[in-house]
Amino acid sequence: MPRKAPATDPDHRKPPILDTLPMAEFAEKAYLHYSMYVILDRALPHIGDGLKPVQRRIVYAMSDLGLSASSKFKKSARTVGDVLGKFHPHGDTACYEAMVLMAQSFSYRYPLIDGQGNWGSQDDPRSFAAMRYTESRLTRYAELLLQELDQGTADWADNFDGTLREPRLLPARLPNLLLNGASGIAVGMATDIPPHNMREVVRACVRLLENPGLPIEQLCRFVEGPDFPTRAEIISTPEEMQDIYRSGQGAVRQRAVWAREGRDIIITALPYQVSGSRVLEQVAAQMLGKKLPMIADIRDESDHENPTRLVLEPRSNRVDVESLMRHLFATTDLERSYRVNLNLIGLDGRPRVYDLKTLLVEWLDFRIRTVRRRLEFRHEKVTERLHVLEGLLVAYMNLDEVIRIIRHEEAPRQQLIARFSLSDAQADAILDTRLRNLARLEEMKIRREQETLAGERAGLAKILGSEERLKQLVRDELASDSKGYSDPRRSPIVQAKPARALDQAALVPAEPITIILSANGWIRAAKGHDVDIGRLGYKSGDRYLCSVRGRTNELLLVLDSNGKAYTVPAHSLPSARGLGEPLSSTCSTGSDAAFCSLMAGTEDTLYLLSTSSGYGFVASLGDMVTRTRFGKATLKVPSGATALTPRPVQSFENDLLCVVTSFGRMLIMRIGELVRQSKGKGLKMIAFPSSRSAPEQQWVVDVAVLGRADSLRVYSGSQYLNLRPVQLEHYLGSRAQTGRQLPRGYRRVRAIEPVAR
Repeated sequence: MPRKAPATDPDHRKPPILDTLPMAEFAEKAYLHYSMYVILDRALPHIGDGLKPVQRRIVYAMSDLGLSASSKFKKSARTVGDVLGKFHPHGDTACYEAMVLMAQSFSYRYPLIDGQGNWGSQDDPRSFAAMRYTESRLTRYAELLLQELDQGTADWADNFDGTLREPRLLPARLPNLLLNGASGIAVGMATDIPPHNMREVVRACVRLLENPGLPIEQLCRFVEGPDFPTRAEIISTPEEMQDIYRSGQGAVRQRAVWAREGRDIIITALPYQVSGSRVLEQVAAQMLGKKLPMIADIRDESDHENPTRLVLEPRSNRVDVESLMRHLFATTDLERSYRVNLNLIGLDGRPRVYDLKTLLVEWLDFRIRTVRRRLEFRHEKVTERLHVLEGLLVAYMNLDEVIRIIRHEEAPRQQLIARFSLSDAQADAILDTRLRNLARLEEMKIRREQETLAGERAGLAKILGSEERLKQLVRDELASDSKGYSDPRRSPIVQAKPARALDQAALVPAEPITIILSANGWIRAAKGHDVDIGRLGYKSGDRYLCSVRGRTNELLLVLDSNGKAYTVPAHSLPSARGLGEPLSSTCSTGSDAAFCSLMAGTEDTLYLLSTSSGYGFVASLGDMVTRTRFGKATLKVPSGATALTPRPVQSFENDLLCVVTSFGRMLIMRIGELVRQSKGKGLKMIAFPSSRSAPEQQWVVDVAVLGRADSLRVYSGSQYLNLRPVQLEHYLGSRAQTGRQLPRGYRRVRAIEPVAR
């Protein structure tokens, strides 16, 4: 084959020049395009019909299939197939889930789809059957979105492949966006619009049409708050609701409805999207953790007649049911908070956060435009029909001539137009008339139709020519639709006390226990107060140190040798049948400190804290409580001194304080002479007399708190001395005195102990 001649263009071998962009700029533009697609065509609803694209296409596809509220049900798979194949080329699972949501009466305030089969339950919304099993059709409420679709009210666009046309928006007759709400997550923004009651929203719209300057505070008299599909109570205050509707953002709280039935607590309504089984799991978890001792049993008695009936059985009639329910509201899903974010696509095609008034005003603008387009479309159709009727009357007035032209002329259409000055439409109407309609009676029908249509055209012209008449028509249609489709409010708005979790102490049964601490810091608890501590065993090299009696719902504090107090939950201590557990696992002391004593009681229980240096003060357990494992510095222990065992104080005004020193001197004073404080060194309890022989060896051996009628037992070596109240008067004095000497033979005091009368 002969070779081709070289091309005359010297650059014919160069590749075509392509547009090039920096990677950063390309990525930015690509992400921006994706973001706008997600925002405008997937996640956010439009203010006009309140629907997302997938929801709008589902409703339109079902309408196109003839699945009206009065038609027979069809398989949901048929609808999903039409939606995906014609308008929405995405996943069938996501499409069917969107369809299911519009059919669930517990998810949508005014469902758009009437489902037959298993469409899920409030207890498990995702338990719906596959689309090959369920059947569906549109509800009567969906007619409000589609009723005017073929009346020139909608803009139409090509579908994804350009073979079909679909509406850009449905001509909603009511503000569906507020009635059913919406939720979605886009790129960089989200929407959470709660459902509302139709009557309230329509009343607000009517008042806005009458008075466009109505403030939001006045609108909130009509739209009191959201109206969820469930009958749980909304407990947000009117002030909170006004703030939400003023800013377009906030949170709404909803609480379950309960009542007493004998001894039992019956929960009859749960918050929106709350599962009864989930609530029972949460309550059961607290019961297993011994955090709800006031509940004996829980049951689910829900059935078809009572969709929600959860039964809580109190342990006794003494249980404070109000406090118990407030605790459950705070710790379970019996009370839920729902975010409100009125973020949607406006009539200008841009997303923004709306306040209530702006949202309603803009929707009313959409509705007025829609009604105007509907009237203009009807006006045009009526005018066209009147024009045709005029031509038909001409034909009836000249019937013989018209018949002759049709029978004998080769081009009857052109002859009719030329002979009677008709338009193309009039000539076509004459030629399309059947022979049986060429009767005298038909002429009378045409004249009556003319009169009717002329009157209708005049009425349409009046409405289109007056803005006030147009608004009045919109008001009347809103009121009529609300009367035909609305229902009373389901979620009552009530004033309620705030939820408050009970204190841990109130949730623990008040069982008596004896807490034992060993010298090596191992702690355990034995049930009851009559425990034989001498029969307890210890680890090798360990021994008994101290014990205290208390209750499982009371405070338990441990004091170390440096004066730090540590809080330990008494109800969680291991049983005394074992060796216990080391306190070091829950409390962190310094390397130079050791646990030395225990304190138990309520927050108001008073204890005397003192050191061997002769200083002390009185503090309540509540002042010493700490939530940290590193303890709280409470008692200041001077260098060379030790912390003495804390002593419980019954009455700060009446109790007596007994102090014994290493030299056998004892002083008894009113404990009220000391100071009450939360931490520190305290005041001097007893003064040490000067001693030339060994002044540095004086210290406080022990302290005791006595009642006015108590005796005192003084231990010295292996013997003890009992001092009755009359004998104790010899040692009475004031704070910071040196006291008096004990009898000979009892001056080497080991410990002192009060003996109750």
